[in-house]
Amino acid sequence: MTRLTGSALRVTVFVGESDTWHHRPLYSEIVHRAHAAGLAGASVFRGIEGFGASSLVHTARLLSLGEDLPVAVVIVDTAERVRAFLPQLDELVEEGLMILDECEVILPKPPAGGVPLVGRKRAERGGWGARSGAEPGQRESEQGEREK
Repeated sequence: MTRLTGSALRVTVFVGESDTWHHRPLYSEIVHRAHAAGLAGASVFRGIEGFGASSLVHTARLLSLGEDLPVAVVIVDTAERVRAFLPQLDELVEEGLMILDECEVILPKPPAGGVPLVGRKRAERGGWGARSGAEPGQRESEQGEREK
């Protein structure tokens, strides 16, 4: 997995949910190609309403058919790697829109001591058995034996 921080380039590809590439959802093909190319990350976001070049509004509302909802595929990596991937997008995307944005990647600061936040809170409570009255590091099943 590529860890990316600092300056980056984001490409957002807007397509329809029903768009396909060789009988596979187009958004899935884009994500799998980005993964195969070793890019830092790609995500797919399904829209609930939108329109594009056709000016036809697609919506997920109950009384509507909800066909061909908008989908955004967002890919982030260094400018060089994203630009090298653009020819693949040109091959795949026949209708839709692609946007390039310069961005900055900021990763969350690791917690002190390297313990995830959930683990820290659990440790502050005395471990897994804290709610049952067990000593920190003691299993709940051992508590009954200690009290006998």
